[in-house]
Amino acid sequence: MGKLKGILFDMDGVLVDTEALIARASVLMFREKGLEVKEEDFLPFVGTGEVRYLGGVAEKYHFPLDVMEAKKRVYEIYDEIARDHLKLLPGVRAFIGRVRQKGLKLAVATSADRVKMLINLREGGLPQAWFDALVTAEDVVHKKPAPDIYLKAAEKLNLPPSSCLVVEDAPAGIAAGKAAGARVLALTTSFDAGKLAGADWVAPDLAHVPEEALQW
Repeated sequence: MGKLKGILFDMDGVLVDTEALIARASVLMFREKGLEVKEEDFLPFVGTGEVRYLGGVAEKYHFPLDVMEAKKRVYEIYDEIARDHLKLLPGVRAFIGRVRQKGLKLAVATSADRVKMLINLREGGLPQAWFDALVTAEDVVHKKPAPDIYLKAAEKLNLPPSSCLVVEDAPAGIAAGKAAGARVLALTTSFDAGKLAGADWVAPDLAHVPEEALQW
């Protein structure tokens, strides 16, 4: 076996198709507060965690927002929407099964809070036991693009980051993975390949991972 020992998965846009759902929940939350925003307003903040995701849009519109209270409401709306609409992205189950058979350690490292991660695992039918570590925004001070969340995930797996493959879908996450010292596989599920510069490999989804991404 080579140097690769662990895989650190971002969650939204990597394992589960959530970007449209969280944007919709966020639009609805702002609407309840009397502000009409667009789903595309959130794109610059994808992958940075819900505090920045909501706060960045509030700043754009110069709208005063209690971000922690707003985030709580967004998760309530998201929970309702996810029950009918959340789907796994292509290839997720097969890929997880394959890398588990290889003996690799697996972690989820999501910029979302634990409550959202648990909704995603539940609705996606992904047992927590499939992962050796679960790390959320609540476990670190500095969010992506800072490397902290991937450093914490590697630490929980008892592995050096240099022996881990980070799987990401957003520029902030790629930057975080590289800053942590890991290699990065970027998926074009949320952004086109041109915005994913810096990744070691790029693939459309986990059903089409290049073999070399797992052979090092």
